[in-house]
Amino acid sequence: MTIAKNTVCLWYDRDAEAAARFYAETFPDSAVGAIHRAPGDYPSGKAGDVLIVHFTVAGIPCIGLNGGPMFSHNEAFSFQIATDDQEETDRYWNAIVGNGGQESACGWCKDRWGISWQITPRVLTEAMAAGGAEAKRAFAAMMDMRKIDVAAIEAAQRG
Repeated sequence: MTIAKNTVCLWYDRDAEAAARFYAETFPDSAVGAIHRAPGDYPSGKAGDVLIVHFTVAGIPCIGLNGGPMFSHNEAFSFQIATDDQEETDRYWNAIVGNGGQESACGWCKDRWGISWQITPRVLTEAMAAGGAEAKRAFAAMMDMRKIDVAAIEAAQRG
């Protein structure tokens, strides 16, 4: 097994394997790799429990660590998934929210394990990059949204 030079390590209470399998089923270029079991008892588990799960999310190498309930996720870390259209935006949003997750504002949602996701249509990113009045209109439209509405962003771009 080759270990990446830089890997995102995500702390889970006990569901790293379930999370990794969900991500692999939901996002392209995602997979579950090696699963390592604890060689001995530890503060939040027993010998033989799944301790570490290697996985990839949309091309990003990750490690899920079943470390117990001491730490929880917050919005200071999020995955940002660029989408090409409303269909793709809806698919990812609905997968995350519909699997025990929750909606937030401005294209953000949280999965059932507390990981934050930004489901961001490319049209929004492009409008923001354009700057000026176009960016201001797109930004104002986005501020009233939960899941991003591609048609509304495109209308805001046009003015």
